[in-house]
Amino acid sequence: MGLLLRFIAKIVIGFIGLSLALVVLFKFVPVPVTATMLMDANGFTKDWTSLSNIDRSMVRAVIAAEDGKFCTHDGFDREAIEEAMRRNAQGGRIRGGSTISQQTAKNVFLWQGGGFFRKGLEAYFTLLIEQIWGKRRIMEVYLNVAETGIGTYGAEAGARRYFDKSAGSLTPVEAARMAAALPLPKERSVVNPGGWLRRHGNTIAARIGVVGRDGLDACVYE
Repeated sequence: MGLLLRFIAKIVIGFIGLSLALVVLFKFVPVPVTATMLMDANGFTKDWTSLSNIDRSMVRAVIAAEDGKFCTHDGFDREAIEEAMRRNAQGGRIRGGSTISQQTAKNVFLWQGGGFFRKGLEAYFTLLIEQIWGKRRIMEVYLNVAETGIGTYGAEAGARRYFDKSAGSLTPVEAARMAAALPLPKERSVVNPGGWLRRHGNTIAARIGVVGRDGLDACVYE
């Protein structure tokens, strides 16, 4: 039993040390690749771009679409999680309550899919990046590793694919359409959305102004 406990302790200590080292490294160094990219049957295209070269409309669009409390929460939006749990208990389509911080932690350090073990690791890495990276770096990494289309990752690669321009030249409407497709980038059209998706994109475009007016992206540009 003693040997087993020592073995487990070594694994835990090794994992903590490695995870801390990776989080500190990626605070300064672009994330080279993620498990999601490597496991993508379509291959992947990406183009790491600093946040200063991504139009602010894109930042505001993802906050409006994904995480309105990004600048005020500690990595977890407890109200959104509780609401998602309540709706999921009622049946129907499963809804998530993940913040941009949680999505970033998952995208960079883990794999897609559910399960309590992975969610536990996601929470652990979310706490680390909130404390070590800060909001600006979290947003920068998120906009570089999020899947924006079939085999396409990051705002820059998405902007080039859909609009033939850099992420620094996106209009609010273009940014909103990319943000509207983020939850299901392989299924949702960015260039010619129709019906509900077009209306959703228009709603996000309108909310971009609200994000700017209320300073909901202020933490990213402090």
